[in-house]
Amino acid sequence: MSLAAIASLLVFIAIVAVVAISGVVFKPGPWYARLDKPGWTPPNLAFPIVWTLLYLMIAVAGWRVYEAAGLVALPFAVYGLQLVLNAAWSGLFFGLHRPGLAFADVVAMAGVIAVNIALFAPIDAIAAWLLVPYLAWAGLAACLNYSVWRRNPGAFADA
Repeated sequence: MSLAAIASLLVFIAIVAVVAISGVVFKPGPWYARLDKPGWTPPNLAFPIVWTLLYLMIAVAGWRVYEAAGLVALPFAVYGLQLVLNAAWSGLFFGLHRPGLAFADVVAMAGVIAVNIALFAPIDAIAAWLLVPYLAWAGLAACLNYSVWRRNPGAFADA
């Protein structure tokens, strides 16, 4: 791998790391621990592990498309949009305690990820497949967000 390719990979990792900061700033905390959650809620330890792997896959997917085709406008506009939606979720749910807005955000994010997969696929099939687990996790997150919202009507500002 060339020095330029390594540098561009590091840029993609840095961009995705900035998005991940939202989850560090807006943590679940004691408020979330007290909420009624469904039995299928993943254990707390799963979230940082899964998100670390997903963020690396998101970065590598973007990097592969960049290396294959450069900064292709539409695919990278969509890639950027899913990252913005991703960064917003933690602030909406954990920061503002607004699960309705967070649910709308995560549903939109899942749709944008699906479009991103479709746009990346003709450029680099591996990059598209790297985003599939992210789409699946976003779907799980949407279901969990909705369930927690409905189970705890008095715990939220928009309930």
